[in-house]
Amino acid sequence: MEAVTLAYEELGAAMHPPLLILHGFFASSRNWRQVAEKLAVDFHVYVLDMRNHGCSPQHPQMDYVSMTTDILKFMEDHSLSTVSLLGHSMGGKVAMWFALNHPERINKLLVADIAPVSYSHCFNKLIAALKALPLADINNRKQAELLLASDIPELSYRQFLLQNIILKEGCYRWRIDLDIFQKSAPAIIGFPDTQSVKPYSQACLFLAGSDSSFVTEQDIKSLFPEAKLSVIDHAGHWLHVQQPQVFIAQVHDFLTH
Repeated sequence: MEAVTLAYEELGAAMHPPLLILHGFFASSRNWRQVAEKLAVDFHVYVLDMRNHGCSPQHPQMDYVSMTTDILKFMEDHSLSTVSLLGHSMGGKVAMWFALNHPERINKLLVADIAPVSYSHCFNKLIAALKALPLADINNRKQAELLLASDIPELSYRQFLLQNIILKEGCYRWRIDLDIFQKSAPAIIGFPDTQSVKPYSQACLFLAGSDSSFVTEQDIKSLFPEAKLSVIDHAGHWLHVQQPQVFIAQVHDFLTH
């Protein structure tokens, strides 16, 4: 399995325990800067750009096995024997798969609003809308946002997705490869076969939004029998954005006890 060298942001003193933060599909390290800055008071935080995201290299293969290989390479390159992992959505699935296959490399495991299951939703309509965006005719992000409104009604989600366009030599272009995202989407909503892995026997924390339906205790207990599930009120899938203070407090408490 070919690993790629991931881009990252680093915060906090090297003397502190290492914490890796893994973002979700279509996101990047920049989406976690606020959380990382708060946690960097007590932890040496690395916020990674997963393959094909942010400033990390593009690669035609994007699934949980390959992304776990990237995490192992990152740890080796930075001489990290063990780390704590905090992953959201896609990043949460990477964190879970890593923990199931390399439990000895984990200090603490935290998973935000995702479970080790395959989901039924798909990204086909979303990616088609992004591909149809006439970037050559767009003069600013507001214009792009309005063009996506009929296919993606939620303003905050449109703005989030449009963080993936960059202005280069006077023209907007996608920083991500939408063809790779389209090809990889079934693997992202899925989860690898777990028949050959043992359950993760250490304590871990799953955080879920009260307005999200992605996580149930039944979904996590077979593979993570010692997991604690904490539901954050007045939050959906983007719980770290919608309730940052509560989210950060619960993460910090679990990491320090």
